[in-house]
Amino acid sequence: MIIMGIDPGIAISGYGVVCCNGTEFEVLDFGVLKTESSLSVPERLKAIYEGYLNLIENYKPAAIAVEELFFNKNAKTAIAVGQARGVALLAAASRNVKVYEYTPLQVKQAVVGYGRAEKMQVQEMVRVLLNLKTIPKPDDAADALAVALCHINSLNLQRYITTECRF
Repeated sequence: MIIMGIDPGIAISGYGVVCCNGTEFEVLDFGVLKTESSLSVPERLKAIYEGYLNLIENYKPAAIAVEELFFNKNAKTAIAVGQARGVALLAAASRNVKVYEYTPLQVKQAVVGYGRAEKMQVQEMVRVLLNLKTIPKPDDAADALAVALCHINSLNLQRYITTECRF
């Protein structure tokens, strides 16, 4: 099963594509979609949308996991990130790919086992769990891989509950 994780942003939007077979993982791709600040917001959103459509077409994920918006003191930044999230959700919906959303706390809990883990702890666990030689760069890509892992862990827990915990 192929899962795509997304760490949305207007300037830099991270993505990670992971193939999982039971408890074995293979990273198919990760990186970022960047937009230039000289572009208008609609042009930036269009570029992000088209980038996600290309990734969906290339990898055909079974599901897309998107990080939920973390409250930001800067309203302008929060709105821009929210718009980028909306474009990611639209790209998935337009290709009939189911979307799952996770808070940063849920992602940290799933990857590190502690919801208040530091960014470096999450990145190191992403490296370890995905058997990578180095921590994925840039940070947005590592975060997107963490979101994908969070969804995979959620799926594995659901499977365990439905098959092992019959009452």
